[in-house]
Amino acid sequence: MTSGTVNATSRAGTSPGLDKVVASAAEAVADIPDGASLAVGGFGLSGNPMALIEALLAQGASNLSVVSNNCGVDDWGLGILLRAGRLAKMTASYVGENKEFERQFLSGELEVELTPQGTLAEKLRAGGSGIAAFFTTTGVGTQVAEGGLPRRYDGAGGVAKASPVKEVRTFSVRGQDREFVLEEAIATDFALVHALRGDRHGNLVFNKAARNFNPLAATAGRVCIAQVEELVEPGAIDPDEVHLPGIYVHRVVEVGPGIEKRIEKRTVRSEGSN
Repeated sequence: MTSGTVNATSRAGTSPGLDKVVASAAEAVADIPDGASLAVGGFGLSGNPMALIEALLAQGASNLSVVSNNCGVDDWGLGILLRAGRLAKMTASYVGENKEFERQFLSGELEVELTPQGTLAEKLRAGGSGIAAFFTTTGVGTQVAEGGLPRRYDGAGGVAKASPVKEVRTFSVRGQDREFVLEEAIATDFALVHALRGDRHGNLVFNKAARNFNPLAATAGRVCIAQVEELVEPGAIDPDEVHLPGIYVHRVVEVGPGIEKRIEKRTVRSEGSN
């Protein structure tokens, strides 16, 4: 289970009153300390909480352990924290778009825990649900279960730290015996997420594909900080349209609809081509 140095209080005790709005992204991340663990929403460059990431860069916290689907690119997303040397460990399912990530990993500067994407999603969901661990067939018969995946290199081509062997058990499912590997849940000190809309009570609505890992990351954080493009008053969001209830959210900062949103790879074709 991922954890940092913060002695975070329970969700019920982190927000005095129901109004969770803070004035700025800088204020929202001001108390994130060195060594903290964070769950961060986003998939590729979609749904990245960039205002919060940039505020955290300016704030200066270092030695961070981050859990997210990926680590952005060299100059955007979590890549800007990586480039500044602020990350000690990255838990992710995909890291292929970031050259600085490759350099830091192979040089031994960065610890990396690669996790199958569905397993990573479930680890975050389990952490947010108070479930300590779960069994899954994903990874059985591979180094995910058998151990030996490099987590940190020694800078000279050798492996300084490798993934451990995980428990594998056989269960009967629909009359067939199958092997399952035990995966531990992830709970972090803080969560940083992006939403299309939110109210003062922290109820959030995500936009299409930008929903991705954001709700899962939000529930896994003991203190969840949400940036929203539009802030509305309580009652303005139909209860049936709420994607994430405010019980999981502790701070809300409005960033406006004009924020920059990048695309990892833009594919176009010439006019008139088939």
